[in-house]
Amino acid sequence: MKAPVFIVGCPRSGTSFLYHLLLSAGGFAHFRTQMNVYDVLEPIYGDLRVARNRESAIRDWLRSKAFLASALDPDHIEKKLRADCRSAGEFLRIVMDEVARAQNVDRWIDSTPTNVPHMLRIHRDFPDAQFIHIIRDGRDVALSLDKRSWSRPLPWDKRRSLIAAGLYWEWIVKKGRKYGAALAGHYAEVRYEDLVQDPRKALVAVAEFLEHGLDYDRIQHAGVGSVKKPLTAFKEDLSDGRFMPVGRWKEKFRPDQLAEFEALVGKYLTQLGYQLSGEAAMANRLSRVPTRLIYGGYHELKQWAKTHTPLSRLTVDYGAILIDK
Repeated sequence: MKAPVFIVGCPRSGTSFLYHLLLSAGGFAHFRTQMNVYDVLEPIYGDLRVARNRESAIRDWLRSKAFLASALDPDHIEKKLRADCRSAGEFLRIVMDEVARAQNVDRWIDSTPTNVPHMLRIHRDFPDAQFIHIIRDGRDVALSLDKRSWSRPLPWDKRRSLIAAGLYWEWIVKKGRKYGAALAGHYAEVRYEDLVQDPRKALVAVAEFLEHGLDYDRIQHAGVGSVKKPLTAFKEDLSDGRFMPVGRWKEKFRPDQLAEFEALVGKYLTQLGYQLSGEAAMANRLSRVPTRLIYGGYHELKQWAKTHTPLSRLTVDYGAILIDK
């Protein structure tokens, strides 16, 4: 197999769109879901060297949406996992290698966006892996997360769900770029806005990084998934013919929301090259310090608890969550 590709980024940043662009180009295994091995399966089942844990993980995976999407023979893949899998990385490699072989291709992609906190671990498991971090304007990401009710504000902060989404966006993008810097030549970034507004040019850089042909005419002809039909939380934009996912925040944010949002995450937006509206000047900048500290600590603590305590094992059914996804 050639080097696997991991597409990472904040959820709602266009990871699926980039994945479908690559699938449309040809040469990659088609696997139209996410494996969630590092962020869900391993935290739930624990050390896969333990036979009991491994058996439970295999049993639940065989009833998941991921297994259905794989189109693999259940007896064959079950035997292979039992014989050769002793870690999350091996679980992922075994499944995806088998999917690729079944489709007569020699490369596969994992497009689980929440792999960001696990990038260094993934690099240890897959030393030749290539990471593409897709970055999108945090204001548009926050709107989409909030529309999906994925903002996850703290209990006392329900009315500021857009702010919670923006602070999560900043936390995970910073983490991805920090880890990316440590991965040197194995890491590249692409902007969602570039893929939407000038895809031919944006894909040239991606093709050079992956050393994989990405002919845009072929991509348009194949039209896999969201290349042909956009995946959007704003279905109303599709029906009225005004679909434009770039800069949606200019219409959807109230002035007071935008002022507070840019006061809190505007500095990082500008570091990434995004232009501010100027509304942040209206906001009380002193109020942003405790909010940033609280949410930053909350995200770190939540990630630590998910990977170091039984929390995930007690609250999540891996098979069910993927079936219903």
